[in-house]
Amino acid sequence: MYNETSTLAFFRRILNPVGVILVLVASMLFHGERFDGYYVILGIIAFFLSSHLFDDLAIIRPCGARHLWSGLGSLLIAWGLTVGALLFLAYLTRLDYLFDRQTILHWFMATPFVLFLGHMCLRWYVHRIHLHGQARRAVIVGGNEAGLRLRGRLENNECLLTDCLGFFDDRREDRLSGAVREHYLGHSSNLAEYAMRERVDIIYITLPISQRERISALLMALKDTTASIYLVPDIFTYDLIQARIDQMGGIPVIAILETPFTSINALNKRMEDIVLSLLILVLISPVMLLIALAVKLSSHGPVIFSQRRYGLNGEEIIVYKFRSMRVMEDGDHVPQATRDDERTTRLGRFLRKTSLDELPQFVNVLQGRMSIVGPRPHAVAHNELYRKLISGYMLRHKVKPGITGWAQVNGLRGETESLDKMAARIQYDLDYIRNWSLSLDLHIILKTVWLVFKDAHAY
Repeated sequence: MYNETSTLAFFRRILNPVGVILVLVASMLFHGERFDGYYVILGIIAFFLSSHLFDDLAIIRPCGARHLWSGLGSLLIAWGLTVGALLFLAYLTRLDYLFDRQTILHWFMATPFVLFLGHMCLRWYVHRIHLHGQARRAVIVGGNEAGLRLRGRLENNECLLTDCLGFFDDRREDRLSGAVREHYLGHSSNLAEYAMRERVDIIYITLPISQRERISALLMALKDTTASIYLVPDIFTYDLIQARIDQMGGIPVIAILETPFTSINALNKRMEDIVLSLLILVLISPVMLLIALAVKLSSHGPVIFSQRRYGLNGEEIIVYKFRSMRVMEDGDHVPQATRDDERTTRLGRFLRKTSLDELPQFVNVLQGRMSIVGPRPHAVAHNELYRKLISGYMLRHKVKPGITGWAQVNGLRGETESLDKMAARIQYDLDYIRNWSLSLDLHIILKTVWLVFKDAHAY
């Protein structure tokens, strides 16, 4: 996980969108353009697009976690996606004639170089703080696994602007691990004196919560210092999914298993689904009409097949597909589709191979039952079977099911003929929930389009 001080994080997050706007204004001034209403709208759209895309792609980290030139590549990709989205909007609205082409061209060309220069300056600033000893000075109380892990984070992440001086621990030195002994500063009874003498800024306490009396005694002794004190709970032993600290009626709580779609993320995800599904439905409506006609003429039965699936929080939803089989199974036992399945029609084989049978699910997305990207919904009968066999299976329902997903673009489409394959699919689904971002969604969508006609596992 990437972390940095709140102030540095703020400046890094605004650097890209503000830089985009400043270059636009500079280009307009250079060409004598007035900053009128349409340019204001363009600037607002560019601001929000760049603020999300640049941050999601982890452009250039000022702490050196990524190589500078690797970061430049990500910066160019993010700006290319922003430009592509702006050009697409201009094509849809037919408003491109309102803007001076030379102004826009110079804006497009100059922006990545200006942003790269800004990131280099921020990177230099972080390095200078450490070089001149201006970083915050910290010590850790507790030479345990949590303390060692914390020290590793502090050492490997310059963006935290914190230097770890070492450990305090109440155990005898010969009982400490080699990594702790190497940086051992003494018994915790000497901590207050050390903190005042060495001007310690931060004290991290990584002792188990069960040692309440010990922690209380430490806090009492440290009241005579000016150091900030943090209690670090040891939650690394848990399988964390979107873990974060929150408040419930003023009481701090730690989320261990949670959906990524809360607050602004929920709005971003829903807006992504609405905008993309509307655009896609407009573009594919002629294809859907032709498929519907072909399904109707090629075999007996309805055009649309409706099946019960589990959606968000395990609630039942109805999912639409173009009918690809001669049967309409939705009971307690639903056999998975297999290669050369006799239930599949000749047209159905083509539809399933190319995933065209899934197109009506964009209507499900507009209804709010599904998302464009998420774990693929399974039939209710399959859910009831696998939830008993695979640990953590139902956690995939912390998000809405998707038309495509992380598992599908990693080769796990089609029949899961073994429990191991289903377990692997679930692992990809949980990885998606852990690491969700708008850029990951975009990556999955583009990879899905690329794989649709090449995936040998689809049928």
